[in-house]
Amino acid sequence: MARYETVIGVEVHAQLKTDSKIFCGCSTRFGVDPNENVCPVCSGMPGVLPVLNATVVEYAAKMGLATGCTVNPVSVFARKNYFYPDLPKGYQTSQFEQPICEHGHIDILVDGTAKRIGITRIHMEEDAGKNIHSAADNRSYVDLNRACVPLIEIVSEPDMRSPEEVVAYLKALRAILVYLDICDGNMEEGSFRCDANVSLRPVGQAEFGTRAELKNLNSFRHVQKAIEYEVERQADRLDDGLPVIQETRLYDANKNTTASMRGKEEAHDYRYFPDPDLVPIRLDAATLARFASELPELPEARRARFVSQYGLSDYDALVLTAERDMAEYFEAAAAAGADPKKAANWMQSELMRELNQAGIPAGQAKLTADKLAALIRLIDAGEISGKIAKQIFPDLFAEGLDPADYVRQKGLSQISDSSALESAVDAVLAANPAEVEAFRGGKTKLMGFFVGQIMKATKGQANPGLVNEMLRQKLG
Repeated sequence: MARYETVIGVEVHAQLKTDSKIFCGCSTRFGVDPNENVCPVCSGMPGVLPVLNATVVEYAAKMGLATGCTVNPVSVFARKNYFYPDLPKGYQTSQFEQPICEHGHIDILVDGTAKRIGITRIHMEEDAGKNIHSAADNRSYVDLNRACVPLIEIVSEPDMRSPEEVVAYLKALRAILVYLDICDGNMEEGSFRCDANVSLRPVGQAEFGTRAELKNLNSFRHVQKAIEYEVERQADRLDDGLPVIQETRLYDANKNTTASMRGKEEAHDYRYFPDPDLVPIRLDAATLARFASELPELPEARRARFVSQYGLSDYDALVLTAERDMAEYFEAAAAAGADPKKAANWMQSELMRELNQAGIPAGQAKLTADKLAALIRLIDAGEISGKIAKQIFPDLFAEGLDPADYVRQKGLSQISDSSALESAVDAVLAANPAEVEAFRGGKTKLMGFFVGQIMKATKGQANPGLVNEMLRQKLG
């Protein structure tokens, strides 16, 4: 029996998809030369004044509406004071006592069990710059391209009890952001990153244990591994009668360990106060109603519809709605005449493999949804076998070819004429007399052997159903 209960809360920073930064007109474009997207405002020069990007407010409010939050009619920017080389002003413009959104939730599904995770708050803030450490030069450099890039921070309640629940929560959160088209969700580039607060308490105890913060986890796999390690580390300390220290820790993916970075600050350490350069944000009922009317169908609603409309399993619907591009590709394939379950299977196997290898989303695939539907129809009509379809799929995907034209040009049509197959069936039976005798003696599992040999002889073009029927007749 478990001695401790794990308690986890998550803070997610999502970079918003605006063309310009939150308080100035500099570009938010990723991957440019260091300090290219910088001006006096985002570099923190004395005497400059911020000008709020209205799109940031709209995106933050829409995320609140999409997660069942109360969007506050009045919210206030505050100064969060701390001192690092990549924060040239000496403070971060964020929100504290009056955030834009509060008290929402996200529903997750883990191992078939639904659970609701509370969202404490969503607030707007600016990102800091980036420190680049060069061991070769024995120097550290500061790149301010990211300074002043707009973020929303989404703070969960401490409702999660396992790494699996955290990963499910993060995936659900990321899906909503991407569906809203307000964040690209790119974890490698830091557009979607999270901190996890992990603590343990004896089973049955109401009071929370001392938490450790795991900072800047940038992949779902790292999130799970880091939390698993941290839970084990804290349990070992508690078993040995040692206290868990409240601190910020970093995860080392190479060693699969966490290491102390610094003591964990409390809110009062940041000396928050309202930013005197920014007036309160006021959102009237008409504006919020317009934002709500512009929300797309969200992942949870789409998942439920895929189950009811297309007869998909909960799992298939969950996978296909995780990315907006995949969901739209699936619906387009179904609209083009593909059997929904078969389309789901092909997308989760062959298509996802090719997309992952190519590093592109479904919306950029040359093999469009209508062409996948055409391939499935060829199989259903008996024109080609499923085996042949899998063999040609990489070529179809790479070039975006029409399946029917490709099959015709390559001479891959399925052989469904019994007279054309008879010689191949007879040849296989004649070449394997011992197996024929064993089959007739009761070893009926040899049917698969015979079918395989015939498929090999016909280069996969024989109609498997017809082959089985012919073998049953000939083998008596």
